[in-house]
Amino acid sequence: MSSVGMGVAAWLRWGCPVAEVVVVGGGVGGMVCALLLARGGHEVRVYERLGRLGGKLAEERRDGFTFSIGPSLLTLPDLFGELGVKLDLLELDEICRYRFADGSELAAHREPGRMAEAVERLAPGEGRNWMGFYDWARGCLEASRRTFFTGPLARRPGDAGLSDLLAVAPGRTLDGLARRYFTDDRLRQYVGRYATYAGSSPYQAPAALGCIPAIEHGDGGWYVRGGLPRVADALAVLLEEAGVEVHLGAEVTGVLAGRDRVSGVRLASGEEARADAVVVNGDAAALYGRLLPDRRRLRRIAGLGRSSSAFLLLAGVEGRTEGLPHHSVVFSADYEREFADIFDRRRPPEDPTVYVGCSAVDDPTQAPDGAENWVMLVNVPAVDPARWPISPEAYRDLVLERLASRGHDLAGRLRFVDMITPADLRERYDAWGGAIYGTPYRGALAPFRRPGNRGPRRGLYLVGGSSHPGGGLPLVTMGGRIVASLVEDDFPTTGGPSQAAPGPRSHAR
Repeated sequence: MSSVGMGVAAWLRWGCPVAEVVVVGGGVGGMVCALLLARGGHEVRVYERLGRLGGKLAEERRDGFTFSIGPSLLTLPDLFGELGVKLDLLELDEICRYRFADGSELAAHREPGRMAEAVERLAPGEGRNWMGFYDWARGCLEASRRTFFTGPLARRPGDAGLSDLLAVAPGRTLDGLARRYFTDDRLRQYVGRYATYAGSSPYQAPAALGCIPAIEHGDGGWYVRGGLPRVADALAVLLEEAGVEVHLGAEVTGVLAGRDRVSGVRLASGEEARADAVVVNGDAAALYGRLLPDRRRLRRIAGLGRSSSAFLLLAGVEGRTEGLPHHSVVFSADYEREFADIFDRRRPPEDPTVYVGCSAVDDPTQAPDGAENWVMLVNVPAVDPARWPISPEAYRDLVLERLASRGHDLAGRLRFVDMITPADLRERYDAWGGAIYGTPYRGALAPFRRPGNRGPRRGLYLVGGSSHPGGGLPLVTMGGRIVASLVEDDFPTTGGPSQAAPGPRSHAR
């Protein structure tokens, strides 16, 4: 059916004009936005350049092994339950195991009391401090839910109430927060790890990222049986049921706009698709650099710099590793040097921290019998590997050697090792230099400097990891809700069953 015909059908169904909405990109944020707008009575089309939906929520398959190469832990699953997404969930008792350079370990149990006991065993006297840190994180999270997560980006931090502003420790870095609560350097390193959830450095990122433990230990961390990409599959079913028109393998090369408003998009095929509203579920740098060139906004984004990228190793491993957890982090010996390598020297860390994920620990469908699917991730700068001082192949060997020196020797057990570099991420997702989250969080005002959800023309909106409220499954889902509510405000319908504007508590369990 043509776009005109679709609009007429909707007018007849609801008895009022509705907006035609084009969503550029089928990542989770765009899918959520499209779903809510379609349920609200709008005519929605999604154009995705890849042959599948889900964006970075993706997987690779080889020789009976399945590797999730995007998000590896689901938090706040009620965000998806409220949308009608049905998932087969497994709550993890041990969210992550941290292994430090001295060989000591910290098992991050989901239950706060057990976590505090584990901290006390690692560093006597620090268990009480962890509970104080956790209580602070809960207050920070509640303040964020009342303000940052519920709507479009505020222009000034003072738009929030004074108590909410103070709750996020303005002016303090995440490392500063860790030093406030802990004297043990290993625990400071553990807290600093949360900066990487936003592609940032703990020595520059705001303390507000310290709210993450309140989510992981308060609401829990979950695995989706079959792999986290099943979230995208479930959303795709709901899009079809809602009547969203999905076009795969359809690249958008430009946003059509006059001086004041958008009018549609141009496809690589040369076709032009009319729209009253265009939601760009993609990198803000790609929008202002290519789709709708805007040198002023592009300079502003460039001034913020790029978030970190990732170097991934996907390994088919022979045999089973006794005691291996689903998620583990093997820390470097010098965290400050590692982040200076990434953000200052712009090179892969010489002594990297390595995340190791093995979903076969809890889901035997992810690997052949008697084998394991290891995903190893190192944070690296968003720089083309051709400019690295070391080749990707040599860096692969360095990462495996570092793991071996810290208790994970895979020698003689590897069936294969595949690599994914920042260049691959750049090409797959049109990501700025391979940056996973667009821009990093630097300084107390960092959340207010990121691209907002409204574009510079009427009817233009942004959603996804590079725009407000940020990256990761929970935040891009919240972003999808926020943008859907903005479109509803600008193009209201009557008679349609809108679910696009949640109340402040809809994000909480």
